Amino acid sequence: MAELGVNIDHVATVRQARQTYEPDPVWAAALAELGGADGITVHLREDRRHIQDRDLRLLRETVTVKLNLELACDQQVLDIACEVGPEQATLVPEKREEVTTEGGLDVVSNREAVGRAVQQLTDAGIYVSLFLDPDIAQIEAGAELGARAVELHTGQYALAKGAKQKEELESLILAGQRVRELGMALHAGHGLTYRNVRPVVQIEGMHELNIGHSIISRAVMVGMERAVREMKELVED
Repeated sequence: MAELGVNIDHVATVRQARQTYEPDPVWAAALAELGGADGITVHLREDRRHIQDRDLRLLRETVTVKLNLELACDQQVLDIACEVGPEQATLVPEKREEVTTEGGLDVVSNREAVGRAVQQLTDAGIYVSLFLDPDIAQIEAGAELGARAVELHTGQYALAKGAKQKEELESLILAGQRVRELGMALHAGHGLTYRNVRPVVQIEGMHELNIGHSIISRAVMVGMERAVREMKELVED
C-alpha cells in the first residue's frame, strides 16, 4: 500500500500573498496528520516564496509522521536541511521564474553538484530521494550517486488526455520498474489529483505519493482533514 505525503506549500502561498501570519502551514500539517497523512512535504525554495525557515523549524518540532523536505542543490538550503534534520530530503530542480517545478532534476548534466548534495545529506543521516523525469538515463545516474529513492515526475501524465495519457503512464511504469531493479524506493508526484491518481497508485512497487495542490484546493472547500482523508482512501490499495 502506497504512503501519502501531503505537500502543504500552498497553505504558505496564501499566507505570503498578504505577508501575514495566517493560514499557518504548521496548523495545516497537524490537520493533514489527523486526516491520515503518512508524511508532510514542504519545499524550502531559495527565494522563500512560500515556506519560510520558521515553518521548517516548527514543523520539525511538531510533525509526528515523516517530514520530507524538497530542496534544490543550493548550499545555503542544504546546510539548513542538515541542521534541521528531516527524515527525508528530495532534491528537485529550481528556477526563479517558474510558477512551480517544471520537470525533473537533470542528474546527467549536473552529476557533480547533485553528487555533492546527495553525499552531504546522506552524511547527515537524511534519506535522499531524487525528483526525476521517467528517463532511464537519469534514473541510472541517480542510483550511481547513491540516492535511496526516486520520485517520478508525473506532470506530463497529469496534463495528458486519452491515448497520450496511456503512453505517459506506460513511461512511468517502465521507469518505475528500473527504479526498483536498481534497489531504490519508488515515489511519484506532481499534478496528481483525485481523478488521475489511481493508475499511478497501481504501478507495481509504488511506495510513496506526494500530492499538494489538489489536496489544498479541495481543502478550501471541505477542510484539510476531510480533503486528506478522501485522498488517502484513493491511495489505499
